[in-house]
Parts: sequence; structure tokens; C-alpha cells
Amino acid sequence: MTGTLVTAVTALALVAGVLTTLSTGALRSGVRVLLDLLTAAGLLRLAGEPGWGGLAGAVAIIALRQLLGTALSWPPPWPGRQSPARCADDDHHLPLASSGETGKAEG
Repeated sequence: MTGTLVTAVTALALVAGVLTTLSTGALRSGVRVLLDLLTAAGLLRLAGEPGWGGLAGAVAIIALRQLLGTALSWPPPWPGRQSPARCADDDHHLPLASSGETGKAEG
């Protein structure tokens, strides 16, 4: 019974991770959802079959979750934009007036 539940949670974890990634467009969110549900599956396996193998599996999943969660929380090593944003209003890009044509009043 527990084995079937663990398999179902693992399959749903994969589906939820893919759907989260596709719906939000953020791979980080999808991986976090996947790792959280895989942690739940590992703990269910440990509850159903207590033993050193189940404990080692749960520890491995939790360690992987912690490592990947930490790695995903770091900002990317490069900025998202490589060039400055284009200006919407081009008024401030008008050429400067030359010093001889300052518009002095004639008198």
C-alpha cells in the first residue's frame, strides 16, 4: 500500500514540476515544487518501510533538495540584459545647439 502511494506521489511530483515550469515560465519554481514533493515521497517511503535503506534514501533526497535549493537561490552570474534599455521618449536625444547660434536678441 505504501509503495503504491510513494509511486503516485513521485509521479505527481514530476507532473506538478513540469506544469509549474510551463505555467510560470520559471524553471526554478518548477524544480522547487518537484523537490518538495520528492521529499514528501521519500518520507512516505521511510514511514512505510523503516530501515537503513529507506533512511538513506530520505537523507539523500533531503540533501539534494537543500543543495539545489541553495544553488537556485543565488542570482545568475550575468545580468539579464546585456544592453541598456531603449528610451521611450527621444526628446532628450536632440542635438545640442552650437555656441554661435544661441538665439541672442537683436537690438
